[in-house]
Amino acid sequence: MAFLSFLVLLAIAYMLWRIMDQLPDVLFRLSEIQRDIAEIRRNQQQSQGGGGSGN
Repeated sequence: MAFLSFLVLLAIAYMLWRIMDQLPDVLFRLSEIQRDIAEIRRNQQQSQGGGGSGN
C-alpha cells in the first residue's frame, strides 16, 4: 500500500510540475486574448457611433 501511495504522489508531483512549467505560456496567451477582445470591442463601439456608456 505504501508503494502505491508513493506512485500516486509521484504522479501528482509530475502533473503539477508539467502544469507549472506551462503556466507562463498560458498566462501570456490569456493576456493576448484579452487584448484582442478589448480591441474588437473598441472597434465595434467606434463603428456604432463611438464612445458612450461602454455597454
